[in-house]
Amino acid sequence: MGELSVRNKYLFMVVSFLLWFPQFMYVPILSPYLETIGAQYTFIGVVLSSYGVTQLLCRLPIGIFSDLLKLRKPFIILGMLASLTSCLLFLFTDSLWLILAARALAGVSAASWVAFTVLYPGYFAAHEVHRAMGSISFIVVLAQFLGMAFSGYIVDEWGWKAPFWIGVVFSVLGAVLSFFIYEPKEKIHREPMKVKELVSVMKEPSLLKVALLSIIAHSIIFSTMFGFTSNYALQIGFNASELTFIVFAFMVPHAIATLFMGRVLVPLLGEWRSLKWAFFMAAVITLVLPFVQTKGLFLIVQMISGFSLGLIFPLLLGMSIDKIDQKKRATAMGAYQALYAIGIFGGPFFAGLFNSFMGIKAGFYFVGVLGMIATVLIIIWSRRESRSKAFEKVASENDLHKHESI
Repeated sequence: MGELSVRNKYLFMVVSFLLWFPQFMYVPILSPYLETIGAQYTFIGVVLSSYGVTQLLCRLPIGIFSDLLKLRKPFIILGMLASLTSCLLFLFTDSLWLILAARALAGVSAASWVAFTVLYPGYFAAHEVHRAMGSISFIVVLAQFLGMAFSGYIVDEWGWKAPFWIGVVFSVLGAVLSFFIYEPKEKIHREPMKVKELVSVMKEPSLLKVALLSIIAHSIIFSTMFGFTSNYALQIGFNASELTFIVFAFMVPHAIATLFMGRVLVPLLGEWRSLKWAFFMAAVITLVLPFVQTKGLFLIVQMISGFSLGLIFPLLLGMSIDKIDQKKRATAMGAYQALYAIGIFGGPFFAGLFNSFMGIKAGFYFVGVLGMIATVLIIIWSRRESRSKAFEKVASENDLHKHESI
């Protein structure tokens, strides 16, 4: 039984890797590729943003239907098949509208991650859930990193379609293996998500604040590293194979920051102050990027950008449910993930518009300003929270003095 359990876990992790690896295989080269086949920046922005639109539309319904049916595996299989169909469309067409459909399908595939994150903890005891989520999160980062790291080199060696060929091969493997994953019966009866409960959770001020900041953070990363950074790099002298260096420069500090954040930064500065400096750093470096003209400095800027954004995402993830009642945390997480998808489509869409009308640098200015707005909001909210705590402390002390005098 123990060996079977281990096999199930490893198979699930392999399938999880195969969901994300094909999708990120072409991310660094997607914008330049679209440019080579005649797409304008506005349309490139629409293609990039479609990935977020379908996640926003599909993530909550998948979670709700998955709860109603008490089944996760069918949605995982559908997610893998959507990923395969997406890669096939990219591979066999140069039609801009079919490419838009392909990227939208990739968003449907990404939305199925809701089912993955509910099923995988079922392989573990209750006290091991955090370890389970840690290991599955590592698989996502690994798939993103390995997928993006070599796409530029692959294009340089075998052409623009090569990453899509590789994506198809790995998607076929993932789709086949997804039929063999094990779905344990739920030990605890869970009520399906109700609309009233979802609305009440989404009205929570703490969740709305963190969700707004996450929308801005996703707007930044999907407009830059997962969006137009590659286009700008090629304009200042990088060749396609050198995009690999940019991915390494961004992703390695991005991964390191997740460990640094929880172990060093938050204990030292606290959540709000850590978030303030991380957003400020991300905003400044995004605004500076259009002024960079040399390869060496560009890579340094990418390292700082990767590190600062790597601090932001896990911070926001923890804060999204920190003040939510334990019984409502799963609902809050689903709402949070659906809301931040607004940034995944909104950021690239508007960056593409700005780039079309004012040149490629305009999109970086746009999301850089968003980062500055986020910094200002954090300062305002953190001060309000500090004042609120101070008032509560004074009120508590006054009540205590009154009680003692009586």
